[in-house]
Amino acid sequence: MTSTFPNISISTERLVLRPLDEDDVPALAEMMNDEQVGAWTDVPQPFTEEGARTWIADYAPTERESGRGLDLAVTEFLTQRLVGVVQLTKTNWHVRATELSYIVAPWARGEGYASEAALATAQWLFTDQKFERIELRTAAGNTASQQVAQKIGCISEGVLRNACIAHVRTDDGTWADVRTDFIVWSLLPEDLDGAGEQLADSGGFTSFGEWN
Repeated sequence: MTSTFPNISISTERLVLRPLDEDDVPALAEMMNDEQVGAWTDVPQPFTEEGARTWIADYAPTERESGRGLDLAVTEFLTQRLVGVVQLTKTNWHVRATELSYIVAPWARGEGYASEAALATAQWLFTDQKFERIELRTAAGNTASQQVAQKIGCISEGVLRNACIAHVRTDDGTWADVRTDFIVWSLLPEDLDGAGEQLADSGGFTSFGEWN
């Protein structure tokens, strides 16, 4: 039997992580058309609102129901504005391990939202879901993503040479693929020094209703 992640809402001091919904379409499309997203991810460019709807209505539910992963909207607690997305992928339920990634809207960068959301997700995985390993992969030139990994306590495990496809703008405005390295990071329960228990005790994990 395939295990799956539950519908979940995770609260931090400034953020709420929750399932993506139809109301997120315009903000999600705008965020995914950012130059940094185009450079460091495989998100199709340009990214349309139809693409956002497909992600929310089809891709994200399928990933969760199949047990492969989980997609969460990252929103500001006070404004409810979408500031980013956290994804869990390549989940292995036997070894209790998953790969974590994050995207933050350009206007919300520099506020520590990526590390706050990633750390909250890690705490939930280790305490509520009893996971034993979280892996992150950052492109060699993506220093902002590397700083997030370091900030939440990840340990660099090495380099996957020539394993990443990044993208650059060409003279005619289109995107071209460029090969680079992946830096592999890991986070284990003991790396958090009890921070997960503190969040769990504060009531930071809340179940959502059925998400279709």
